[in-house]
Amino acid sequence: MGATVFVQPLDLVKNRMQLSGEGAKTREYKTSFHALTSILKAEGLRGIYTGLSAGLLRQATYTTTRLGIYTVLFERLTGADGTPPGFLLKALIGMTAGATGAFVGTPAEVALIRMTADGRLPADQRRGYKNVFNALIRITREEGVPTLWRGCIPTMARAVVVNAAQLASYSQSKQFLLDSGYFSDNILCHFCASMISGLVTTAASMPVDIAKTRIQNMRMIDGKPEYKNGLDVLFKVVRYEGFFSLWKGFTPYYARLGPHTVLTFIFLEQMNKAYKRLFLSG
Repeated sequence: MGATVFVQPLDLVKNRMQLSGEGAKTREYKTSFHALTSILKAEGLRGIYTGLSAGLLRQATYTTTRLGIYTVLFERLTGADGTPPGFLLKALIGMTAGATGAFVGTPAEVALIRMTADGRLPADQRRGYKNVFNALIRITREEGVPTLWRGCIPTMARAVVVNAAQLASYSQSKQFLLDSGYFSDNILCHFCASMISGLVTTAASMPVDIAKTRIQNMRMIDGKPEYKNGLDVLFKVVRYEGFFSLWKGFTPYYARLGPHTVLTFIFLEQMNKAYKRLFLSG
């Protein structure tokens, strides 16, 4: 949640770019910088933090579940002699934890996508959620409880891809940097490895992410949903907007992923140290 406070504006820009030019070759925003300046002009400084409450709830549900399950499974599968699980088993643990966390976090994710998308709509079409709890209550009342888990499958698929790609590329990048002799095992090395890992993870997960974003933001047209499923989104994006539109919002997504990972683990390490000092030292 601490990391999200820093990267929420990038999440907003990424979501707006993924929804811009929906069903057409024309783009609402030319670049990430153009998107950011347009949002600042139209909605002011507070506008770039739209949906922060949903972003915080998403981390409180998704990341707490993901890190908790990963830690518990990792400890259970560590050998009696302290030998950690092998690489493939680690990847499997990460994918399981990510998918479970994504399921738990989907309602907050739906609220986040809708709240960040609201500002680009004409005033009469805006949903106007006051905060994440207002969004969840209204979605339940107006569209039913199942809508809270709309896009659950692509959200879980994205989490599996992200966790698998992130785990593999982060450990590989870190090893490569340490072997180069120019880095030691410190925050600088972790930051550089995270940024390399973020590049690989972004490229691998963005098509799934855009499918998730479009499904969670879609409306019913003449009683029918805009998209049937995640594959339908991908086909329509490629057909109407071009193949490379699957990576729309790449820059803010990448700029968010690396620092968010680093900040999450820096905050986590500090809180673990404080917990050990305050509660376990006695």
